[in-house]
Amino acid sequence: MNAKAEINDNNIKFKDSVGIVEKKLLHFNNAEKKLLLDCGQILFPFILAYETYGQLNAKKDNVILIFHALSGDSHAAGYYSEEDKKPGWWDMMIGPGKAFDTNKYYVICSNVIGGCMGSTGPSSVNPQTGKPYCLTFPQITINDMVKAQKMLLDELGIKKLFSVSGGSMGGMLGLQFMINYPDMLDSAILFATTARLSAENIAFNAVGRMAITSDPNWNNGEYYDKQPPDAGLAVARMLAHITYLSREILKEKFDRKLQDKEKYSYDFNIDFQVESYLKYQGYSFVRRFDANSYLYITKAMDYFDLTDKDGKLTPAFRNLNKNMKVAVVSFTSDWLFPTAMSKMIVNALKSQNIDVTFCEVNSNRGHDAFLLEKEKLTTIVKGFLENVERK
Repeated sequence: MNAKAEINDNNIKFKDSVGIVEKKLLHFNNAEKKLLLDCGQILFPFILAYETYGQLNAKKDNVILIFHALSGDSHAAGYYSEEDKKPGWWDMMIGPGKAFDTNKYYVICSNVIGGCMGSTGPSSVNPQTGKPYCLTFPQITINDMVKAQKMLLDELGIKKLFSVSGGSMGGMLGLQFMINYPDMLDSAILFATTARLSAENIAFNAVGRMAITSDPNWNNGEYYDKQPPDAGLAVARMLAHITYLSREILKEKFDRKLQDKEKYSYDFNIDFQVESYLKYQGYSFVRRFDANSYLYITKAMDYFDLTDKDGKLTPAFRNLNKNMKVAVVSFTSDWLFPTAMSKMIVNALKSQNIDVTFCEVNSNRGHDAFLLEKEKLTTIVKGFLENVERK
């Protein structure tokens, strides 16, 4: 490809994009910046990786904080270089003129603690030993992740958020932020999420963790100078990926189509296209994610439960800012976090007289719809944020 063609390709790629972005690292190494975790341990020092898009206004009140899902990171939009082939994980939603319009809003996304994309996690070096934490890294919760991100906002001098938003685990983080810091928020937009993990959700996570810890290369989490447990992590990702899809989309994309053959092999090699697809998803995941982080983050999701001892969610929202607006979005084919889970949140919010908008989006894309349904979600988000602005 000649230079002129490359320039034209980049113009197309960067159209409506935030363009070239940079991952930033904020070091919390001041003795006053210790993070007390729910498990009773203290995380110190630690690092948070984050990215920003758009411009912060003079009043610092145009900020939208984006939370990522289990396998996401701080790279929510844009490209790290002109050679990058893939943009950030929510690039369809963040950028000039997009749902989260960076011509108007200052968008922040941070990698959660426990992650492996710049923020401190089990693969990070423990300053006390000079070696990776491995399983000496303390167990974390969704609440711990939120408290760390509040510390990030404090360091950036941001005292008010126009909105928070996220899908799946990102929605859980949004709910927890609403509860922890109600007076800091004007609004929240939650996609395909839940106020508590069900037994089914926990079961899928448990099998994924078992796949990792059963891999002979896992070595009780101490594999960073050895061969990592790629097979176990790939299987965990394959299982999880099935839960992100729907029966309809699996049939539409694959059905029983064979992979590069016209008849069965009658052995244990790959016969079906869906097998090949899942294998690709599994082994592409291991190139960018850490197995120990997968263990820690899925366990944090398992612990997430905003209901009281009687199973009621309403008390959790008792101290919310009554002036805030909330949008809750579910998807018809999402069986991992189905619409009933979203309605539980909506009903509890309404019982506390919170202005809540609910939308069930018709989609055959399953749980992953919040990452794929660009046009529908853009319409919802833009309309909601404009309504918040008018208020």
